[in-house]
Amino acid sequence: MIDAHAHFEFYKREAPRVIAECRKDLRVVVDSITEYRKAHVWKSWELLRPYFGFVIPTLGYHPNEARRGNWEKVKRVEEFILEHKDDIVGIGEIGLDYHYAENERQRENQGEIFRHFLELALELKLPVVIHAREAEREAFEIVQRTGVRAYFHSFAGSVELAREIVENGHVIGINTGVVFIPEVKAVAKAIDVNYFLVETDSPYMSPFKGQRNVPCNVKVAIEWIARLQGIEFEEVERTTEENAVEFFALEVRT
Repeated sequence: MIDAHAHFEFYKREAPRVIAECRKDLRVVVDSITEYRKAHVWKSWELLRPYFGFVIPTLGYHPNEARRGNWEKVKRVEEFILEHKDDIVGIGEIGLDYHYAENERQRENQGEIFRHFLELALELKLPVVIHAREAEREAFEIVQRTGVRAYFHSFAGSVELAREIVENGHVIGINTGVVFIPEVKAVAKAIDVNYFLVETDSPYMSPFKGQRNVPCNVKVAIEWIARLQGIEFEEVERTTEENAVEFFALEVRT
């Protein structure tokens, strides 16, 4: 199994223990190391660097940080990405989050910084990991105008939009929230598994009430896709692994 989107850095001191536990069940975990508040990309990078190989990094700038419009910080993150461009498999997570944007100016900041990092991804010939909350259509249209290939992580938009996304060559992340989010269930049932990556978004989106999520729980997303589509667990596991390897150009055997 491959967890295509998690955040080991948010476990802080517990990260080594959680990583050790996940090695037992997972081939790799793609960690979207993302600038967000005090979770600076350079600090997260140093925390996770000893585990690279099993932990596969992307680098990005979260839209909930982008809403602040701090271009000095954007420049620092951009420079860090350029410094480590040969060690990452994508740019992200980046995107739009209108749930937390408090006014139009913050939405404009998100859009400007989103487009900035999409252009960087285009320059570096890297795919992007998209965070879109209550702005799925807007994010998709911006991606289409830029011309990068995208992974719409933790997708909770409409089935109609999901079809447009995959018809245009992108992929969709079904996370462990499939257990309790109706929109995720609907997409997991309606879209062919050949367009899915599976993820936990750990430590968030736990499928077990009262427990913090961990990447090992990605099997829950696989189980639910298999159940909803009436296919075998092994088929979903194999296909989503292949999809992750192809999308991120991972050097792992599936």
